[in-house]
Amino acid sequence: MRAKLPHTEGTTDRDGVNLHYEVYGDGAETILFVPTWALIHSRVWKAQVPYLSERFRVITFDPRGNGKSDRPDNPDAYTIDKIVADVIAVMDEIGVEKAALVGLSFSSAIAFAVAAYHPDRVSAVISTGAWSPIVPPKKERADAYANDLVDHPQLWQKYNPDYWRKDYPDFVRFFLDRVHNEPHSTKQHEDAVAWALEGDAEMLIMTQEARDTPEIAIDEDMYRKVQCPSLICVGDNDDVTPPETSFAIAELTGGELQVFEGGGHAIHARFPARFNTLMRDFLARHLGTWKPESRKVTSAPKRVLYLSSPIGLGHARRDLAVTRELRKLHPDLQVDWLAQDPVIRFLDANTERVHPASKLLANESAHIEAECGEHDLHAFQAIRNMDEILIKNFMVFQEVLEEESYDLVIADEAWDVDHYWHEHPDLKKAPMAWFTDFVGWLPFAENGPREAFLTTDYNAEMIKHVEGHPDVRDRSIFVGTSDDIVNRDFGDGLPQMRDWIPKHFEFSDYIIGQHPSEFGSRDDLRVEFGYDDGRTTCIVAVGGSGVGAALIQRILKAVPLARTRIPELRIIVVAGPRLDPAMFDLPDGVEMRAFVPDLDRHLAACDLALVQGGLTTCMELAAAGTPFLYFPLRNHFEQNFHVASRLERYNAGRKMIFAESDPERIATAMLEELGAPRIPNTVAADGASRAAAMLHELL
Repeated sequence: MRAKLPHTEGTTDRDGVNLHYEVYGDGAETILFVPTWALIHSRVWKAQVPYLSERFRVITFDPRGNGKSDRPDNPDAYTIDKIVADVIAVMDEIGVEKAALVGLSFSSAIAFAVAAYHPDRVSAVISTGAWSPIVPPKKERADAYANDLVDHPQLWQKYNPDYWRKDYPDFVRFFLDRVHNEPHSTKQHEDAVAWALEGDAEMLIMTQEARDTPEIAIDEDMYRKVQCPSLICVGDNDDVTPPETSFAIAELTGGELQVFEGGGHAIHARFPARFNTLMRDFLARHLGTWKPESRKVTSAPKRVLYLSSPIGLGHARRDLAVTRELRKLHPDLQVDWLAQDPVIRFLDANTERVHPASKLLANESAHIEAECGEHDLHAFQAIRNMDEILIKNFMVFQEVLEEESYDLVIADEAWDVDHYWHEHPDLKKAPMAWFTDFVGWLPFAENGPREAFLTTDYNAEMIKHVEGHPDVRDRSIFVGTSDDIVNRDFGDGLPQMRDWIPKHFEFSDYIIGQHPSEFGSRDDLRVEFGYDDGRTTCIVAVGGSGVGAALIQRILKAVPLARTRIPELRIIVVAGPRLDPAMFDLPDGVEMRAFVPDLDRHLAACDLALVQGGLTTCMELAAAGTPFLYFPLRNHFEQNFHVASRLERYNAGRKMIFAESDPERIATAMLEELGAPRIPNTVAADGASRAAAMLHELL
């Protein structure tokens, strides 16, 4: 799932070589991302394109030799003069007179060459991880390429073309380990390896053989010819090209130099929030393009910007409860919600104010749905794969705070904000309260050591963030008690969760949207909803993210079997706001609803519920004392570990394994739960007010 798709794509024929391009956005100024070494195609810019295309026209194209462009089989097709001409040809094809060029590594040299030899076509150059022959390469690389392996025959031999032919995938992994050499760069490395494996060794060798060309010389004189403004970004720990290359280019061009402390070769990928901000502000200074302008807020009321995770509606329900309690303490409080579907539907139904910038957010629920199989969601990997969406949404959030003054940001599992503010604490613009109901990514043993390594790496980064920058979160609130922490460690060599979490979180106890004790009597609720007609009412609900279609279909097959044992059984299926009720074949007598804003009240009134494994719905049922079966999504670590552990503590619900639950087993479990309902432990009724009191101190 991508954060944004191009509105135009096509190919241009450059002397028999078709170059594939994509165009995003329609801003007055154009940014063209120049393809780097043909090892990798244009997706390398995925952290920049979705955000910048909101304000600019943005162009990417794949290099000859990779992606959707042609792959010539002659080294002469890969010379620098031809690649420079490719940039001009793509601009001509799209009708662009002038553009800011962005280059990475090899394409830094291409961008500066276009600026030097076609000055009327380039408004600015942004360079990162620059390669250039004006500074000698790292000696071990040069020796290996020349087959001089005396001093380093094992490691550096992989830079030799003979090795590329022998084991191209191993070279790719070796080389990209050095591109993404910063700690906790596993996702960037995985992406780059996947893209590079779309190419091959012979193409890569041709690109190296063809670089020298008499028509265009990449030398100091070329850089001195550059007249447009330039921004040169470099990591001081670049393990591919010497940082001195970027220093020299900045001196020759008079460009602005930005050094990323601890950064490697691909800082635009590893530190996209800072890179995007630097690039945006640089273009604003030199081209007069848009940037956020701070607006003074003269109104007296306190202002809160609320971010509620859109993955399911449970976050929104508890966040609204907290907001209502907070308004009791601050009656004139202004709350703006930066939200997306389906949360927006819930907020609209409750007459809350949605910030206009919400329309710029990429949809996280749609991504989760795209990652889901048949009742199978690898939640950890799905969030890892959401990195393109998260950086886009963080930049939208950051712009809001750069333009408007807020007294507090409340972030309910807003992973993007928490991550990037910890990465770059200087970007923080307001106090932040962080809410979560679980801490720690957990692996499944059956998924092998790689998943255990990755979850440990992510947990280690989180621990380092929190311990290294304790002032980023002004309040960390765990939605539950210390007893709700799973009895696990964060990974090999990392602390126990029950030891570490209480040192860094306060506990609100559970926050429920509205506690069933406030609904009135159960008999009155049953009368209100028409559930008092002598039938046994069962509600099937699968949450708000749209991943529950398979569960609904399986349960519908169990309905006829259940009815043979419970003739008076009434089944109501709540599909949620992102599933079309028309997609289901309903047995006779089954009622289908779409979005039910007060679903919690219906769950408190029914006799039995069949639900997914989401925490909010399960805890609402526990609080109401309603018997229920819950079916955690396969590979969903939160539902299978964190939620299941909590429900076991509350003696609530019956856990069902979807893969083992045929219609017969589901029907039997329904009958058993109705016949011998368990009595759950009491669920706190004052969690929202406790949380509001914590937030009140920040206001």
